[in-house]
Amino acid sequence: MEVLSNGTLVAIIAHGLIGISLVWDKILLRQPASKSLASYVFWLGAISVFGVVLIPFGFKLLRPKMAMLGFAAGVIHLGAIWFYYAALKRGEASQTLAIMGGFSPLATALIGLGLLAKPLGGNSETGFALMVAGGFVMFLAEKLKWRRVLPSVLLSSGLFGLTNVLQKIVFNTTGFVTGYVFFTIGTFAGAIAMLLWPPWRRQIFQHSEEAPPRSRFWYFVNRFVSGVGSFLIFVAISKGSPAVVDSIAGVRYVIIFLATYAATEFKPEWLKEDFGRRALIGKSVATGLIVAGLVLVGSGGQETGSAAAGRANVIR
Repeated sequence: MEVLSNGTLVAIIAHGLIGISLVWDKILLRQPASKSLASYVFWLGAISVFGVVLIPFGFKLLRPKMAMLGFAAGVIHLGAIWFYYAALKRGEASQTLAIMGGFSPLATALIGLGLLAKPLGGNSETGFALMVAGGFVMFLAEKLKWRRVLPSVLLSSGLFGLTNVLQKIVFNTTGFVTGYVFFTIGTFAGAIAMLLWPPWRRQIFQHSEEAPPRSRFWYFVNRFVSGVGSFLIFVAISKGSPAVVDSIAGVRYVIIFLATYAATEFKPEWLKEDFGRRALIGKSVATGLIVAGLVLVGSGGQETGSAAAGRANVIR
């Protein structure tokens, strides 16, 4: 429980798990049975309904406006996931996802300026800047097919930023359990709504039936790992600044870089990417920036959860 009270530490663990999961997602998305983006995102959103298991642990009914805010955050989150995986599908994992390390926390901070009293929660501004800079160095280290991936990256970053800020407002007003339950219900509802579009509905059921049992097994194992990571992300947001939690995503991009490099060297049939001298040097520098930022943020103190309470009252 002491570990869960440290927002920075929880965020590091969460982003580490998500980094591992994303590498495996990239491998799965290369397989014919898993190439349907609609099917992939649908099942990811559908299994979020298991968040309702937290209801016995402190769930309370909310006023309609705050309930809708938590619900809307869940729907928006599914949209962010769609564009996130669209970018992952179109580009190299180590290259495409690293872009998010710069844009996503920046979007969260900018959106938070208008909605949160302390967007960085009293943490080290220098540490935040170093981690964001590390994310940008990550993707500048490689040549990027901008037209192919940038639109999806920008849309995903903006939607993730909005999700993080809205959830922080809900958590400050309702507590973690209640806010998280409404959030997961919103994500589940967004997934069910995907079935209303006939082309998506056909893809979802067709690819689900065609996928061999082994692919389905590893997909859901990976969804469990990703789900634990996502849950811990929102635990961290409830404890600290959403922008800082998002900036710690640099940890996941370090893991992605190391894992994709290892796969390219030892298991190219799984995943093969280009790693030149420029990429190795650039990402080593980026890793140093991220580590330095983590040290500064970790020593900068944690937000107590009241930073946005005053602004949240306006929404209620």
